[in-house]
Amino acid sequence: MTTKKNVLVLVRHGQSEWNRRNLFAGWKDVHLTQKGKQEARAAGRKLKAAGIHFDIAFTSQLARAWKTLILILDEMGMDERGHEEDLLTISTKALNERDYGELTGLNKDEARKKWGDEQVHKWRRSFTERPPGGESLKDTQERVVPYFENHIMPHVREGKSVIISAHGNSLRALIMHLDGMSEKEVEDLNLPTATPVIYHVGEDGKLVRAETDLAA
Repeated sequence: MTTKKNVLVLVRHGQSEWNRRNLFAGWKDVHLTQKGKQEARAAGRKLKAAGIHFDIAFTSQLARAWKTLILILDEMGMDERGHEEDLLTISTKALNERDYGELTGLNKDEARKKWGDEQVHKWRRSFTERPPGGESLKDTQERVVPYFENHIMPHVREGKSVIISAHGNSLRALIMHLDGMSEKEVEDLNLPTATPVIYHVGEDGKLVRAETDLAA
């Protein structure tokens, strides 16, 4: 199988313990469930079957993201130290999940009872609404995108294949930037756990999302 180069793969971490319990996690360091580990390994198998091989990896500094990355690479015959290749792996706070402030650790249903469905929906889905003491998606984007443009995109332009293992909101913010989405459009963007989103470099040098149905 021909190895595919010059691609960018974004993947949200597998199911975490707090996903399972329906809690706001934010910057809280929580771990993957057994299901989340299985999801990550399945993503690794799909990427390997698609002929993708990574040159460099980026992840947040939260355990659920870097553990997902480790499991993906393990299924691909690599690991974060690059047993088969000299794979450089970089961990950065810039890719962390958005900070949910006072919502962190709360059950989402309980939060709706306390503040109302509409307000909690705005905090979760809108571009500019900040939860008390936390970040909006806009705030998250303002740390994710500059890091991406300065430290990740140059590798893609050099022809390398890059994987980013991060979080629902940090990746929503990045995809909004890459796809030129409006504030309204990003409200409806949902990223399933451990489901790779693949980009390639178009003829104009910009990243284009690939319509790829990865093999099981």
